[in-house]
Amino acid sequence: MTYEELCEKNRRYLWNPFTQMKEYLADEPVIIESGRGCRLRDVKGNEYWDGVSSVWLNVHGHRVSELDVAIREQLNSIAHSTLLGMGSVPAILLAEKLISIAPSGLRKVFFSDSGAEAVEIALKMAFQYWRNQGVEGKTTFVTMGQAYHGDTVGAVSVGSIDLFHQVYAPLLFPSLKVPFPNLYRNPYGESGEDVVNGSLHAVEELFQKQGDQIAAMIVEPVQGAGGMVPMPPGYLRALRNLCSSYRILLIVDEVATGFGRTGKMFACEHDGVTPDILTVAKGITGGYLPVAATLTTDEIYNAFYADYEEFKTLYHGHSYTGNQLGCAVALANLKLFEQSDLVAEVERKAAKLHHYLEPIRSLAHVGDVRQSGLMVGVELVQDKVTKDPFPLQERIGSRVARRCRDLGMLVRPLTDVMVFMPPLAAKLEDLKEMTAILHQAIAEVTEAQVRVVES
Repeated sequence: MTYEELCEKNRRYLWNPFTQMKEYLADEPVIIESGRGCRLRDVKGNEYWDGVSSVWLNVHGHRVSELDVAIREQLNSIAHSTLLGMGSVPAILLAEKLISIAPSGLRKVFFSDSGAEAVEIALKMAFQYWRNQGVEGKTTFVTMGQAYHGDTVGAVSVGSIDLFHQVYAPLLFPSLKVPFPNLYRNPYGESGEDVVNGSLHAVEELFQKQGDQIAAMIVEPVQGAGGMVPMPPGYLRALRNLCSSYRILLIVDEVATGFGRTGKMFACEHDGVTPDILTVAKGITGGYLPVAATLTTDEIYNAFYADYEEFKTLYHGHSYTGNQLGCAVALANLKLFEQSDLVAEVERKAAKLHHYLEPIRSLAHVGDVRQSGLMVGVELVQDKVTKDPFPLQERIGSRVARRCRDLGMLVRPLTDVMVFMPPLAAKLEDLKEMTAILHQAIAEVTEAQVRVVES
């Protein structure tokens, strides 16, 4: 089938996610046909670096033989059976494996199909935990400014990105918001210490006033869709202590950061933190199939463990929860992690990537380069001194992404923050070539834009 025929079918039948279809269809959309390693190939035969791991999912690259085989072998047994009221071999084995690598103290796994669902389950667990314990009034959630936890109604209710969430405000339940400790943009001052202390003070002040109403606080160790912003070292540990002091559950959303992305298997390990509830997805299957999980403690699990007539069951589940094909490939994915010592490799490569990003840091219109492992955000600004952004209508981030595409790499910006999240298995030479493309695209687009404004 020709490219033109596929484009027409896309126009007539397919509604792409997070996509303004009028713009997409007018700009020769990329239609992917295949992939291998860190590259994707479109139906025209053009090849591109997968600069965002197919939206933060891919781990070992595309068409990895061990993962392909795991799916085929599982097909010889069964593709799917329900977990409602029964178990399955791959789901049980994957739950065991996840607990063996999770932060100490997490002991139970509840499967789902996406990161947003994992968050929905975490919210329902936290809400019902207090009710099952006979604690009245703890029904509210605390989230952080610029948070993103998914697109279902519950996940959006604890989100805080107006561009994505404001239109749905009438559908949402209210949540309490505190500032995220963004070292580049914050109301507290220039020093990291001021930022951390100011943000923690805001959290504790809220806990003091409304702690008896708060069921849980949900946080991202690195804000993903909020601009690739890492928490300062030690901050998550301080939050853990505050939540424990005020009897508030801590939910850590590691949908984006889990499975080696930051140089630890889970980002909360950098601060030695065990949350009450941990949500994971994306890298769990190596980027192959939709599996997610919500991990929690025996204490929370036991609050639901009761006689039938007490009605303390967690009434949540989906048709494909714990799908055997997905669990089988997730097990093979985690085996590859061990065989290649991939988490340690990410830490090593991250240090090299920091060096490769140096030319980008020096560009006139790069305000900040934020990195946590192989998770990078490059914030583009009109004025480096004042941090003034480019006018939104200039669409600088989108134009840089389009130029990257011309140069052979696919990326997707967050407004004017360029996201770079290559597959974890990318070689050093791959990272060097990809960052060179990003540098060239940023330089060409931003400098040309300034010349237009000045003229």
